[in-house]
Amino acid sequence: MSDEDGADADRREYEFRKVLEELEGHRGTGTQLVSIYVPPDMQISDVVDHVRQEQSEASNIKSKDTRTNVRDALASIDARLKYYDNPPENGLVFFSGAVDTGGGQTQMVTEVLENPPQPVQSFRYHCDSDFLLEPLEEMFTDSGLYGLVVLDRREATVGWLKGKRIEAIKNATSLVPGKQRKGGQSAQRFHRLRLEAIDKFYKEVAEMADELFVPHRHDLDGVLVGGPSPTKDEFLDGDYLHHEIADKVIGKFDVSYTDDSGLYELVKKAEAALSDAELMEDKRYMDRFFKELHGEKLATYGFEATRENLIMGSVETLLLSEDIRTDVLIHTCPEGHETFEYVDRGKQGEVATCEQCGESIDQTEREDVIDHLIEIAEQRGTETVFISSDFERGEQLLNAFGGVAGLLRYSTGV
Repeated sequence: MSDEDGADADRREYEFRKVLEELEGHRGTGTQLVSIYVPPDMQISDVVDHVRQEQSEASNIKSKDTRTNVRDALASIDARLKYYDNPPENGLVFFSGAVDTGGGQTQMVTEVLENPPQPVQSFRYHCDSDFLLEPLEEMFTDSGLYGLVVLDRREATVGWLKGKRIEAIKNATSLVPGKQRKGGQSAQRFHRLRLEAIDKFYKEVAEMADELFVPHRHDLDGVLVGGPSPTKDEFLDGDYLHHEIADKVIGKFDVSYTDDSGLYELVKKAEAALSDAELMEDKRYMDRFFKELHGEKLATYGFEATRENLIMGSVETLLLSEDIRTDVLIHTCPEGHETFEYVDRGKQGEVATCEQCGESIDQTEREDVIDHLIEIAEQRGTETVFISSDFERGEQLLNAFGGVAGLLRYSTGV
């Protein structure tokens, strides 16, 4: 995956997470919140038929308020389905319903999520007092694409690890003779034939792996190889794999089985390596940040300083914590001066007067801080990277630097 594609994927994931957090806070006064998951291979016309059938059956709901709210939610989804000829590549998810806003009041909310992080697996219709969010939440915990290879000299299986789902795709068995030669064969000739058969089988396994992995090489997060010690070492040391796939190998592990169950054993043995691989790139960025911070000073941190450097075009890479939950309040006074205030999401600001002229603030806009900074970054050609807080320096970015930092192209003194 290219840096640009990775940044786009991180941005989409952040946007999805933000919507999910909002939906998690919604409750219905009855079973009136509708969730619909549409897989990519489903006809939109079939979804419309199902929605209209549910609208018809809603007439049987005893509570008048719930009946009205369910019908309104389904009507809202029906109206949005008209914009689609076919589902996007990963499907669609609809959420609609009258959510409780307190004091006996409700507000109609409708969200449409296109192309979630992973394909929607099956059609689901759900009507309850909460939105059905678990399938989407699982997609975020199930991120990552890894190629799997298990082999010995008798059998091999290749497949995928997609998040937490393991899929065996291809299996092959060899014609490698056992170690006992048949009568009449010299030991030297038998040994040569056996080595030729092993070499041929390794080539067959590599061909299986290359056919499966090479088309997806830019999306691969890594390749895992398992088997008995001599076999997996011979296979990797023999340069059988395509060079781009060989470069993706992040670990080799001893496993006892080489069928489908071997793939599961391989993933279990590789848990630590998988965890490290996910954080490796984040660690490299943060190591560089701290090196620049204490060395050449080509680093900036905090919302205000980083924003100012972004506007100047001096930020090469914008570093944002995945766990930022902050807004920026843009205060404007009658003279047109802008004052920026960095506050926790949903909290009110404290700035009442302009920092430049002392006039009272007469207008305030609220923006998500990540959206605000990324918009500036995109205008200046700045790369954006989201940093996990699941390691020490990632946690420091969030807690010590407000979740916002940058690597500079040149020193600015800001």
